[in-house]
Amino acid sequence: MKPTDLRVALFSGNYNYVRDGANQALNRLVGYLLRQGVKVRVYSPTVKDPAFPATGDLVSIPAIPIPGRTEYRMPLALPSRVRRDLAEFNPNVVHVSSPDIVGHRAVTWARKRQIACVASVHTRFDTYLAYYHLQALEPLARDIMRRFYHRCEVVMAPAESTAVILRVQRMNRDIMIWARGVDRQQFNPEWRDMAWRREQGIADDEMVIAFLGRVVMEKGLDVFADAIHVFAERGLKHRVLVIGEGPARPWFEQQLPDAIFTGELTGDELSRALASSDLFLNPSITEAFGNVTLESMACGLPVIAAEATGATNLVRHGVTGTLVDGTEPDEFAEALEAYALDPDLRRRQGEAALAIAKTMDWDSINAAVIRAYIHAIHKRERLARMTGR
Repeated sequence: MKPTDLRVALFSGNYNYVRDGANQALNRLVGYLLRQGVKVRVYSPTVKDPAFPATGDLVSIPAIPIPGRTEYRMPLALPSRVRRDLAEFNPNVVHVSSPDIVGHRAVTWARKRQIACVASVHTRFDTYLAYYHLQALEPLARDIMRRFYHRCEVVMAPAESTAVILRVQRMNRDIMIWARGVDRQQFNPEWRDMAWRREQGIADDEMVIAFLGRVVMEKGLDVFADAIHVFAERGLKHRVLVIGEGPARPWFEQQLPDAIFTGELTGDELSRALASSDLFLNPSITEAFGNVTLESMACGLPVIAAEATGATNLVRHGVTGTLVDGTEPDEFAEALEAYALDPDLRRRQGEAALAIAKTMDWDSINAAVIRAYIHAIHKRERLARMTGR
């Protein structure tokens, strides 16, 4: 089977209406697939003014705002017009990227027609519940996810550390790796701009600690703020630079009144801000890969991160950054102190981080998805022959 034989129906809960690492990866994947001659059709909720233009053909599916997080939308159903569109498109692979209602229904639609299903994992949704004091629902959430992933021929994890957890949780036996790449033109040390730093009121001898991502509690904002508070007591020069936007920004601003909040940045502005920082602090334990971690490494920044999926396959402790337990602000503060006292340590580990980022080529990484699609189709064909269905 060749790439040009593939017809992929891709389902996403958020393809382009709010910018995040997951849909940036999906849009880049679709662009790559189209260049290889793969036919792709995307099904996702849409809004009047999306965060960025969609790559490829996008079919809108009905959705409602999620209570408490109205910037996101919950897909509700596969109405008859969407089912007709699916039938006309006639996919031989259904790719689902989120275990939501429509994701489940898309898998059901495919299984009734003996069409191969591939699921990609972009975040650990079950870990979100703790940030909203709903830990009691974690077993139920995992049961729902397990049923979802078990009905797919192949599950694609973004890193081996995530794949290990998926195997332990018995999500699926057939797990392949679809990592993430980085745009080296956008993210590289050449964007570092001392004049830009000075315009922000940052002194040349202040160590800039960057946060990059959606400003939401599940990114570990509480641990980040507590770590900065503990570190600040040590009297070492620093500034916090928060790059991103989200509903928890007012809370975060209250916790870090001396920090610089840029809001959401894109393009050259994002490149300049990140590369002009001195290190990246990422306490999140909800990441499945950690796109922002790789982008920071590509800018030549050492990374302090929680020892969790999304970091352990990127950050090499003592080489490209520091991994800490992830729950104790004191540990993050100690790591920050080590970098503040030793600029040469920041330089050496930043150079090592850059060297790893240079190996993360998007096209070679996305080629793994085509292999997963073809593997899933052949697996579905074998199962059909074995069962007579």
